[in-house]
Amino acid sequence: MNFRITGLSPEPFRALFGLSDEELACRGAQRVIADAKPGYPDRIEVRDAEVGEPLLLVNYTHQPADTPYRASHAVFVREGAETTYDQVNEVPDAMRSRWLSVRAFDAGHLMIDADLVEGSALESLIERFLANPDVAYLQAHYAKRGCYAARIERA
Repeated sequence: MNFRITGLSPEPFRALFGLSDEELACRGAQRVIADAKPGYPDRIEVRDAEVGEPLLLVNYTHQPADTPYRASHAVFVREGAETTYDQVNEVPDAMRSRWLSVRAFDAGHLMIDADLVEGSALESLIERFLANPDVAYLQAHYAKRGCYAARIERA
């Protein structure tokens, strides 16, 4: 079964790019400089930042529907990232190299299944979840810290 993985749009974050540390703090965000690779997975391009690249640590509402599953959490976005990751049948290295928590949602944005998987085995879990016609989309989270990673849907 074909699947599509997409990162976040840069649009909600553009207004933060280039702000001073003080201005970011007023908006509940902070700038960090990647000091290791892997270690700072950007959610727009869905890749690990290179050592020395600036990222913004922000709270992002990854599940905005007005359901009991409404949720937000901290994510890294690479400052200046403009190209949203959007690929069919490809798992980016930032996801492949980590443990993931994958959550399956129905059209009403209610979680109907979930599982943990090593990123190297993600395709088989995607196939199992998307075989269920009640599943509308999946959300992948980096399992250790619980941060949103990317959206997965049928292609």
